[in-house]
Amino acid sequence: MLDITHVKTVLADHYDLAPSPELAASMQDIYDKMSRVVSPVDWAIYAPYVKAINELKVKRNAVILGHNYMTPEIFHGVSDFVGDSLQLAIKATEVEADVIVQAGVHFMAETSKILSPDKIVLMPDMEAGCSLAESITAEGVEQMRAKYPGAPVVSYVNTTAEVKAASDICCTSSNAVQIVDAMESDTVIMTPDQFLAQNVANLSKKKVVFWEGSCIVHELYKAEDLRAYRENDPEMKIIAHPECTPEVVAEADFTGSTSGIIKWVHDNKPAKAMLITECSMASNISDELPEVEFAKPCNACPFMKKITLEKILYALHTMEGQVEIDPDMAEKAKLSVTRMIDLSRKLGL
Repeated sequence: MLDITHVKTVLADHYDLAPSPELAASMQDIYDKMSRVVSPVDWAIYAPYVKAINELKVKRNAVILGHNYMTPEIFHGVSDFVGDSLQLAIKATEVEADVIVQAGVHFMAETSKILSPDKIVLMPDMEAGCSLAESITAEGVEQMRAKYPGAPVVSYVNTTAEVKAASDICCTSSNAVQIVDAMESDTVIMTPDQFLAQNVANLSKKKVVFWEGSCIVHELYKAEDLRAYRENDPEMKIIAHPECTPEVVAEADFTGSTSGIIKWVHDNKPAKAMLITECSMASNISDELPEVEFAKPCNACPFMKKITLEKILYALHTMEGQVEIDPDMAEKAKLSVTRMIDLSRKLGL
């Protein structure tokens, strides 16, 4: 566990991190990307960290991969590449930097290390886990194989390296249906997200069987609540992530991955939109779409929110939090991830 008092002491000895309205004003170009959701007072607090991180990235030859669920000051302020888990997995294979800082959760950092074993991958907080990834182990995968002999195992990228190594191929929420349909068997095992699997089953020609895991953010949304929102404001467009229950998905005007949600809102520009996913999503695209009024029934991921500017700066300064994976396990896990990436490219996804 990170000792935050120690973190603050170390950073204070090397950086001037006092709130600075003057510095904030000089970084207006960055602030313009988040001014709709970040107050000027908060930006004056964040600006010294953003400046220090961006300067240290150059010194370390580092890049920051920011997931769509990061807070705006991380998403817009310091991330070199942003996207969903598939986009970041692919980007991890393309960057030429020596160091990758994963602004996301631990399984994402593992995925970057699996795909770029010669790079240093830093996790700003090792306790930034994932309820979904932690719901299954390699033993759970073997239980499913024993129950459905011969069925291929398609595991969500929201899994540990151990589970990826025990699987045949990975998928993301953006390519899950196409990956499942591409399997040769009539029956396909999906792990660990039961709701993603059920939503895929509703769209796939395959028989989909699944592990009963779920995301603590998306399982909280209820169909009856969405119906009440719609009755209160019929103009509201409801856009849901496929980790939500099938009942929630049935109420939505559009369902897609985080990147799919962003694209849909950009393409359609509804007057009012409600994103049924982690609540930083709406914040991160608000300034790009001033014509859209976002309603935010905010379910925040406590694991994603463990990543802060302070922890990113500390990781880059000390080079602590390096992700390591057993080489044999990493090689097996890499097969599952690269099969997904290769098949996605072949399918034009």
